Amino acid sequence: MTNIRLLIVSAPGPSRAELFRHVKHDEGLEARVDAVFFDMDGLLADTEKVWLRVETEVMERLGGEWSHEHQRNLVGGSMERAVDYMLAVSGADVPAHAVRQWLIDGMLRRLGEGVEVMPGALELLTSVVEAGVPVALVTSSLPEIADAVLESVGRDRFDAIVTAGDVRCPKPDPEPYLKACALVGARPARSVVLEDSPNGVAAASAAGCQVVAVPSLLPIEPVPGRVVVSSLLDVDLPFLRSLIP
Repeated sequence: MTNIRLLIVSAPGPSRAELFRHVKHDEGLEARVDAVFFDMDGLLADTEKVWLRVETEVMERLGGEWSHEHQRNLVGGSMERAVDYMLAVSGADVPAHAVRQWLIDGMLRRLGEGVEVMPGALELLTSVVEAGVPVALVTSSLPEIADAVLESVGRDRFDAIVTAGDVRCPKPDPEPYLKACALVGARPARSVVLEDSPNGVAAASAAGCQVVAVPSLLPIEPVPGRVVVSSLLDVDLPFLRSLIP
């Protein structure tokens, strides 16, 4: 897949979330959908394979071996969980803060080489933005890692960004999505979340949002209030509108 790099410059002024309260560009959609929230790793950006490379390198430094199964155990989790897990698997006597920094440094180095966007992600993001619907990025990643991804995707496309540094309780707790709703003035029941991991889906459902799951490494089953699709290429504005009760 071709790496996509975007430079977006915007003049100072009211956010699209503020304009949304006064201007309706698409009556059919905006009368029904308050906001759309994108997860990052594995949903918006194809970073799971980057994590796999970096985790493998760090595990080698710890004297252990890493596998796809180990990675699946960490999908949608926090950095703290990843560090604790890697130390437990390796049995290495290394300070947790050192392992954490190895992971951060490795991710920033590789993300600096470019970020691959998931199929259909930019098209969907662009269409929602152009419709005037507030958009937020809600990720369990650290702020510096989110910043590296947004260098490629475009920070100015988002009205709000919620990272691990903005909440006390990460996914699967509903706090990240409740915070995103508060930041853009959206009602959870009229907001749609796009997620790829069971932890993310659990967080969005607990917050009371409508959920579109695009499973990446782990299976996710459809239930009331959650639909499952194979790709963001299957998602468009009318589809999002149809999810609001």
